[in-house]
Amino acid sequence: MRHIQIIHNVQQSLLAMQDLSYRDFQAKLMPTVKKETVIGVRTPQLRSFAKAFGKTAEAGEFLEQLPHTYYEENNLHGMLLGQIRDYPEAITELNRFLPFVDNWATCDLLALPVLGKHLDQLIPEIDRWLTSDHTYTVRFAISLLMRYYLEDAFRPEYSDRVLRVCSEEYYINMMRAWYFATALAKQYDAILPCLTEHRLDVWTHNKTIQKAIESYRITPEQKAFLRTLRVKKNA
Repeated sequence: MRHIQIIHNVQQSLLAMQDLSYRDFQAKLMPTVKKETVIGVRTPQLRSFAKAFGKTAEAGEFLEQLPHTYYEENNLHGMLLGQIRDYPEAITELNRFLPFVDNWATCDLLALPVLGKHLDQLIPEIDRWLTSDHTYTVRFAISLLMRYYLEDAFRPEYSDRVLRVCSEEYYINMMRAWYFATALAKQYDAILPCLTEHRLDVWTHNKTIQKAIESYRITPEQKAFLRTLRVKKNA
């Protein structure tokens, strides 16, 4: 069948770009992914392949085939989604793909420029994704709030959405910390009370401070004050 041949061709193209040492390195960074599903294709090569492949008729048929076998196939899928220019189509395809995202790297690679052109329409989608029981759907939703809603589109209610996320999942709370550290760099006065009033769980609170202190966008004076807000784990 045609779709089987397309998948086979894609896999053969990816295997032709395989770098075994990079595969071993990459696999260690993704404990949720089985090593045998990682081919080992460097991101610049995969992006070049996605750019060319996205112009073919086969790309649309590839997107229809879920789940994929390899980590790089998922990344290719995400890169192809980034080429979509129609907003409703982008949302439809995201809703198809997100349940199959099984690691932080594929999740964080997802970047669809068309979403940034529809920020008012996107918020209800983000709200729905934030309540998902799937780790990487929630992580993706928080990443969108960090990417698009911390500058001109910022509203305190958006950070409240991230505050309300309650999870014991490491990859969700790491993204929450990343969000608040970035928010401190861009909306310091509005976000600081989240820390001074201890609105976050202790782990995310301290990780936020750690990430903020590591940021070049936080002033030395701000970093000095943030250090005073660290909380002991047994507090």
